Amino acid sequence: MTTTMPQACPLALAPKLSTNKDLAPAPAPGDIPRPDISWFPDRKVFLNRVEALKLLYPDRPTTIPAGWPTQLNMARAWSGSDFSDDGKEYIVQFDQADLAEIDEALVHFKSLPGDLGPDDVSKETFPLPGLEERLEAIAQEIHNGRGFVVLRGLQPDKWTNMENILVYLGVTSYIAEKRGMQDFDGRMILHIQAVVEDVKKHGAMPNSPYVARAQPFHTDLCDILSLYALNTAKYGGESFLASSAQIYNELAATRPDIIHTLIKDDWIFDEFWQGQYHTRPLLFNFEGQGPAFQFSRRPLTGSHFSPHHPDVPAMTEIQAEALDAVFFAAQKHKVEIKLQKGDMMIFNNFAMLHARSSFHDEGEQRRHMLRLWLRNEELMWKTPRELERLSWECYGDHEWRAKRVWDIERSPPELRVKYRRASCA
Repeated sequence: MTTTMPQACPLALAPKLSTNKDLAPAPAPGDIPRPDISWFPDRKVFLNRVEALKLLYPDRPTTIPAGWPTQLNMARAWSGSDFSDDGKEYIVQFDQADLAEIDEALVHFKSLPGDLGPDDVSKETFPLPGLEERLEAIAQEIHNGRGFVVLRGLQPDKWTNMENILVYLGVTSYIAEKRGMQDFDGRMILHIQAVVEDVKKHGAMPNSPYVARAQPFHTDLCDILSLYALNTAKYGGESFLASSAQIYNELAATRPDIIHTLIKDDWIFDEFWQGQYHTRPLLFNFEGQGPAFQFSRRPLTGSHFSPHHPDVPAMTEIQAEALDAVFFAAQKHKVEIKLQKGDMMIFNNFAMLHARSSFHDEGEQRRHMLRLWLRNEELMWKTPRELERLSWECYGDHEWRAKRVWDIERSPPELRVKYRRASCA
């Protein structure tokens, strides 16, 4: 399969942004002073900012905004301390009968007539009658319960890369069958792995999916996020999840003024395209589900590997405080998950933030995750107006998603991908 580079900015095809600064024109060039805030937060800088702003702005709101809940009492409002060390609450172990059924489904798919590929995997072409009810219950848990699950017991070493992708799509099709586009080359699956050799060859620093550095808490651009561990690192690479409901509860109880800041539509998201940017909130009140976040830090803070265009406006000091407050609340309530080879971790991207520790590859122990962006059209949370464009980019019917590029062995590092805005962290 080949990748064709787009000839025009994909944003030109997107539905109009719902804020009043849609792809706002850049201000006059010049050095814009920015808050001292980094892509990966610094606790000391954060605490100093909290104390300074306390003196500068003593009369900030002391109650939550009208129409927003005081607290969220629901299954997805959890803290890491609620789970046992062995993860028995969220790990689903496949037994031998389950694994045999998955093998049979793979054989069945490969026996079907025609030149079938990843796009053809569905519940109909990958039958799992014994697992179907449990996987559909997991879909309910992800959308309306705890929000995440780890499927354990698969043996990726016994399959080829293509077979692993087919199995991955087959199992997840019972949880969320629609697959989202992950970049503007039409890439439908991403290989999350360090590509040190490409950094040496090309002399550039790729973005987070392709390096071993730690990632701060963020969300991706999808409804449901899934990772399949084809291999794990020598050490490191732990995954962290944090409940957006629990973060909201803590901030609503201790810093309601920060809730006011997070829901304003004046947060500046760098498009990383010729100085363009858009504005929207970070926190949304999902209909029937309550408050949840949608943001990653890189478009907000820039980074050493992806700096802001000099004409993109700066965030305010109050916004910097709020952004880091979310991070440190997530740190406080996170659950740590050490994925094993063969694990599939599937979670509600709106119901929680996720992060990752740095890792070290050595010999045959080289971290390799397959990432899917998924949607269950029956159980999906209703998309807030301000996120309609992101939803369209990921799941809509447009020429970029129609390409449906499936990288079987690995993804090209992002330093070779022209349009980088669709990436996360």
